[in-house]
Amino acid sequence: MNTLTTGLTGLIVAGGGNGPWMDGGGPSFPFFLFPLFWLLVAIGLVTLAILGRRRREAAAGRRAGERRLAERYAEGSIEEDEFRARRAVLREK
Repeated sequence: MNTLTTGLTGLIVAGGGNGPWMDGGGPSFPFFLFPLFWLLVAIGLVTLAILGRRRREAAAGRRAGERRLAERYAEGSIEEDEFRARRAVLREK
């Protein structure tokens, strides 16, 4: 057992057991990329949430306009051709 310990100690002292960053040169992989990656993921999720909310709000406004137009058509205050023309305008992008 003593010879095994002495042999391992000799490898470590000679540099045979050192990792890639144990020689004082610093890590070979740029570990600062990990927090940068998660920061970019968080920014992406926030951006997707904001864009999704805007899209939903725009669709809700369009549906509200169509609903009001349908109510006016049902009341008889506008004719069918005017209803179809205005609905087509509302559905344009």
